[in-house]
Amino acid sequence: MGTGSNSSNDLVVPQASQALEQLKFEVAQELGIQIPQDGYYGHMATRDTGAIGGHITRRLVQIAEQSLARR
Repeated sequence: MGTGSNSSNDLVVPQASQALEQLKFEVAQELGIQIPQDGYYGHMATRDTGAIGGHITRRLVQIAEQSLARR
């Protein structure tokens, strides 16, 4: 392992953090899920946070597939 933390949540491209945050809000809005203003997800239903994460993963896979198809 390299330097830094061992967290699996570390971004390979730190600049992607803002784009992922925006994607999270877009997906939540599409699903009709309100993201807490204070950023604390502890009071949200696991079903809702899981739905957001699942849709984000699908969207990222689509983006990767489109990128590979263009090559």
